[in-house]
Amino acid sequence: MNTNKVRVLTGITTSGTPHLGNYAGAIRPAIEASTHAEVDAFFFLADYHALVKCDDPARVARSRVEIAATWIAAGLDTDRVTFYRQSDIPEIPELCWMLTCVTAKGLMNRAHAYKASVDANAARGQEPDDGINMGLFSYPILMAADILIFNAHKVPVGRDQIQHLEMARDIAQRFNYLYGGSGDLFVLPEVQVDESVATLPGLDGRKMSKSYDNTIPLFEGGRAALERAVAQIVTDSRQPGEPKQAEGSHLFTLYQAFATSAEVARFKAQLEAGLAWGDAKKMLADRIEAQIGPMRARYAELMAHPQQIEDILQAGARKARQEILPFMGRLRMAVGLRSAAVSVPADTGAQAVDATGAASGKEKQARWVSFRETDGRFRQRLFAADGRALLLTEAFDDPKALHALVRAAAHLDPTSLLADADGMVSLVVDGRCLARAHKDDVADISAALAQL
Repeated sequence: MNTNKVRVLTGITTSGTPHLGNYAGAIRPAIEASTHAEVDAFFFLADYHALVKCDDPARVARSRVEIAATWIAAGLDTDRVTFYRQSDIPEIPELCWMLTCVTAKGLMNRAHAYKASVDANAARGQEPDDGINMGLFSYPILMAADILIFNAHKVPVGRDQIQHLEMARDIAQRFNYLYGGSGDLFVLPEVQVDESVATLPGLDGRKMSKSYDNTIPLFEGGRAALERAVAQIVTDSRQPGEPKQAEGSHLFTLYQAFATSAEVARFKAQLEAGLAWGDAKKMLADRIEAQIGPMRARYAELMAHPQQIEDILQAGARKARQEILPFMGRLRMAVGLRSAAVSVPADTGAQAVDATGAASGKEKQARWVSFRETDGRFRQRLFAADGRALLLTEAFDDPKALHALVRAAAHLDPTSLLADADGMVSLVVDGRCLARAHKDDVADISAALAQL
């Protein structure tokens, strides 16, 4: 790994055909970011994740090819980045199992997707776990394995995925605590939410999504399908010659996503001068086609020769595995999956064995672990004796101030854990909120503080 670069990892679930919103909101900005000299970019087809959402094998198989072809046609430089299929990296499910064995079930109980499914069952009067499979329940652990196996520094996600990144950090810290010995094994990944990324409106004005059946095709169906979709965009009833309100118009928002600032200014002026909606839709279709037309030709070529796609993905898998195989050797050694030729203490029942195989003779205790965020601020995390992460402090500019509050927290009684919103509690020290945690962990937090 090039230590001078920031490793950025992006996964694309293979459960559908990309549309225009996917291109503007995810594909285009990700490809642009991957060209920066300081970025070491990893892109993967999350086909194991697709099995959680889709039980149609033909759809999954088709989507894997379509999505790969889309990213390549859109300009992804597969020689510069690492582009691979999740299912071509057997070390990912192997690491997923290692992580599963250190992840508390209570942590998975709090995952938003699982809780939403349980709530939906309750609303229908069904058993809480009716229809919920283990793929959905443990989805965040597989996502953690995807990220941690490459020690990614940053993971671009939507706001609905932030919790999964926080869980990946929790899992990584617990694994580091249990098996890291004198040094951490996993980098703690940082969430990256780009507020400037476009969220395109669909034909009806809502967010463009297959769930709403309001998408504009990216490549499928050619220019004719693009024009048909654009013609269905909902507009107001103002007639040709009547001034149109550009700001807030779905059609204008779409045009902005594909035009230069000068083109946007002209288009706005034309709308306000009375341009007919039909003519405006034709101008929008022309503007989109100018950008994606050449890509569509490359996409068609790839779809007609799927072996080209397979060759690119297999080369990416070899590159990815070359990166992680030495690291997986360290992880296997850390958890005890060593060669029989590696000596270990005979009486492992009497003594604890650390990640290097050396007997420590010490029992694990609760502890605070300090670390620094990428923005330069400082945090500490409280671990229970068994390695579970219990508390994450707020971020502090001054590490000494943080350390002072952490030391003071050791002398507080459980009444310092004040009830908060959303099933959370706050640890207040000297009138300041030091950290927040889930209410289910109150007893363990109190025990850890008492031990400290």
